[in-house]
Formats: sequence, C-alpha cells, structure tokens
Amino acid sequence: MPMTIVTRTRLLSLAVAPALVSGLMREAAAQEPPLPPGLGGESKKQSEPSLPPGLGGTSRLGDEPGLPPGLEPSEPSLPPGLDGGSEDVIGVETVGQTGLLSFAADHGIKGFLEGRFGTRTQRDPHERTASIAEMRLRLEAERQAGSVFLRGATDLIVDPLFDSWAPDLESGQGFVDLREAYASFSPLPWLDVKAGRQVLTWGTGDLPFINDLFPKDWVSFFVGRDDEYLKAPSDAIRVGIFSDVANVDLVYTPRFDADRFIRGDRISYYNPLLGRPAGRDAPLQTDQPDEWIDDSEWSARIYRNVGGYELAAYGYLGYWKSPSGFDPLSGQARFPRLAAYGASARTQLAGGIASLEVGYYDSREDEGGDDPFVDNSQTRVLVGFERDLPEIAHSFSVGAQYYLEAMSNHDEYERTLPNGIPLRDEYRHVIILRASKLLLEQRMRASIFTYTSPSDRDTYIKPNVSYTIDDSWTLTVGANIFAGADDYTFIGQFGPNTNVFAALRLSF
Repeated sequence: MPMTIVTRTRLLSLAVAPALVSGLMREAAAQEPPLPPGLGGESKKQSEPSLPPGLGGTSRLGDEPGLPPGLEPSEPSLPPGLDGGSEDVIGVETVGQTGLLSFAADHGIKGFLEGRFGTRTQRDPHERTASIAEMRLRLEAERQAGSVFLRGATDLIVDPLFDSWAPDLESGQGFVDLREAYASFSPLPWLDVKAGRQVLTWGTGDLPFINDLFPKDWVSFFVGRDDEYLKAPSDAIRVGIFSDVANVDLVYTPRFDADRFIRGDRISYYNPLLGRPAGRDAPLQTDQPDEWIDDSEWSARIYRNVGGYELAAYGYLGYWKSPSGFDPLSGQARFPRLAAYGASARTQLAGGIASLEVGYYDSREDEGGDDPFVDNSQTRVLVGFERDLPEIAHSFSVGAQYYLEAMSNHDEYERTLPNGIPLRDEYRHVIILRASKLLLEQRMRASIFTYTSPSDRDTYIKPNVSYTIDDSWTLTVGANIFAGADDYTFIGQFGPNTNVFAALRLSF
C-alpha cells in the first residue's frame, strides 16, 4: 500500500478538531432545555440555566432594577440644547451623533466596531508572525412583521491576512461573514419555527462537544476571536414542539454545514504525508459534500424535567463535521457519513450544577473498524460540575469536566495501521478546568481555561481578561498556549501557534 495514501488517513484524524466542548455562547444557550426547579427561572419555552461565566455576552454595567414609583431621584432639566439626548443611546452620544453611529441609533441597528490583533510568541516557518489582525464591524437588526420575527447579523471585516477578500459564507473567509438571517414565528401555541441562517447549540459541556453536532469555528477559537465565534452559523430550519409530556427540537439542514476546521492557512498542523508540521506550504485539500437535499443533515432533541433532573435524548444523521476520511483516488480529505445517538442529564448538587452527557458516533462507512481511510466509531462521555464559590472570593466561579473518548474496534484499527504511523490510544482522556472572577466593581472579568490530556500528554491554556471601560468601550487581552510531548497529537501539533492577542471594542 503506498505510504502517501495511508499516511493521509492520519492527517484526517489529526487535523480534525475533536469534540472539545460545548456552550460558549450565551445567546445560543437559550435553545437548551430548562433547569430543574430551583435552578433558575422557567418559562413556557423552558429556558435553561446560564452557562459558566466567561462563555458569552456580558451585560452592560449599570443595568439594575428600577426603584419603586415615587422614589426615583429627579433632577432639574437642562436648558434646550444641553440635555445631551436620550439615555437609550448614551454609548452613541459619548462619541457624537455623526456618521455610522448616528445612522445606527436612528434606525435601531446595534453592533460593535472592534480592532483585534495578535502575534505568535515563537517563529513558525509555515505561518505568518501575525496570528490575527482585523477590524470587524458587527451590524444587527431586528424587526417584528406581524406575527413574524426577523433578525439579521453580519460582520464586515478588513483583514490584511486574507488570502482572498471574496466572501465565502461557508468558511467565513472574505470581507463579509453573515452570522444570522432568519425568520421565526409560532403558527400554533405549541409550535415554534425558525428558518434561515442561525447559530444552534445544545448539550451540557463547557467546551467538549458530544451531541452538539452543529458547525464549529476552530480557527477563530485558536487565534483569539471572541468566544461567540467558536459557534459557526447553520443554514437550517428549526422546529420546536412543546407539550406536557416532553419538548422536541427538530433541525433540518438542507445542505451539509461542515466545521470551519484547521486547514493550514492560519494555523499550522501535523501533516503525516510530510511527516512534520505544515501550514501555508501544504494546506489541507478536501472534498466536501455540497449538494442541496442530497447532502442534508437531521438533528433531534427530546427533553423534559423529571424529579429535579433535566433530561435529554439526542440523534443526528449526516456526516463527520471535520474531515475524518481520505479518498485515495482524488488524494483529498473527505467527510464520511455519520450517525450519532446520545443522552444527557443535569441537576443541582452540592450548591452547584452537575451534568453527565454520553454519545455514540456510528461511523457508517467503517462499521467494522478495518477501513484505514475512515475514522472508527467512538463512544464519548463527559462529566461536569460547576459552582460559584463565594466562601473563597466574591464573584468567583469554577468548573471542572472529565472527557473520555473510546475508539471502537481498536484491534482492527491497529492491525491495519501502516508502519511508521503514530498509534492512537484506544482511550483518550481529557481534564478541563475553568475559573473566572469579577473584579473592580464587576468592570473586569478574569478567566482561565485549561484543557489537559494525560493520554496524549498535551495541554491547552487560554487566559483572558476583559475590562469594561464604560457603556461603550471594552478592552480584552488574552493568549492561546499550546504544549505537548509529541507534535502529532491534537494539541501538541499546534505548539508553534501559541499566541497573544488584544482587542478594543466600541459597542453601539
């Protein structure tokens, strides 16, 4: 068997971002099942608890409940022309009612303008020194048209690191990245429909994803963009059915939405064809399913509360979200067919929230595990616990998770593995820790996220500090630190990509 064919198979499993973790977006968390009684507010649509601090949007300072009628402090009105305008646009007023900000305020458009820059801390011969260098303008608008709710959100980007400025809405490359464009409505009291481009999520984890098989953007996460960008958008139809027995979510994606995976254009990776790390000198070439209807995906979730437990069952039918196969005829990485089944439970425990999630990945094109060109089936398990710790420090919270990935038919995989190709362990263990603290009257949020695999002997650390200067301005600094004993493991291969970054955001 030619070595160039066999080793490409390893490229697929090593270049793929495995299920790291779920729930990095606060706005996406609204799609989760409800908390057990006593863990948070509940509504008809079964809202769920907030995820660990630092994974989503932070509310503006000063948004506190109003005083009872008659107790509000009053001040004399200023003379005409000196009143400074409405408090609803205070962030805009501080920079003047001119140009884009004035237009946005007048037309109900929200968003932000952000500059984000980063650099590698060591030389990578296969990548540029700058890890990120972009100006990003986010524009969001919402409208209610009768019984239909409309929402759009798009990013306009100026980035000297672009290989091409032409927009590619699937990969997020180019000067336009359309994040949301959907319509939602409720034709019946027990039925919700949302159709269009949307960000979807479910599951219990803080970063490893098991039953959340919606697209992820691993490039954005590893170069230091805001955590919300880990979740890539889907072009889908989501139907929510609510009843006293159980609630059901059905998601249909007419054309396969892959992860925005590591290709080598921004982040270098281990290329077994070359036997070394590679990047812009050898970007990953893929054959991605892209036919409407024929290459569709189905996702389902059934959930309800039972005796103080939030329970859910999941199903998925589609493709591996990152390349997990190789076509020896075309020489390209590909996306084999995949079916996934799983369940989760979450409840209150010891003053915090404990969770358990399991999933089975059925590799439909390699059920026997003896095809060297397709990843084997897997069983994945995630156990987590998160809690606020006021007894240690005010506004301090921690979260811990244990993740297990077990390969099926490992003997067959080992038997067909060619000489010279690194052997993957049958069991992959990962320990995930997160801690966050609010400081300076809650203007500053400091957090650290660590991802350590004892079996792979590699570690990923992401410290992050954000400071809210005022209602409009936020400063963020952070780093992505990769270390590993071997340069072919999932985290170890990214060693030369260790970077630091800083961002200044103006919200309006």
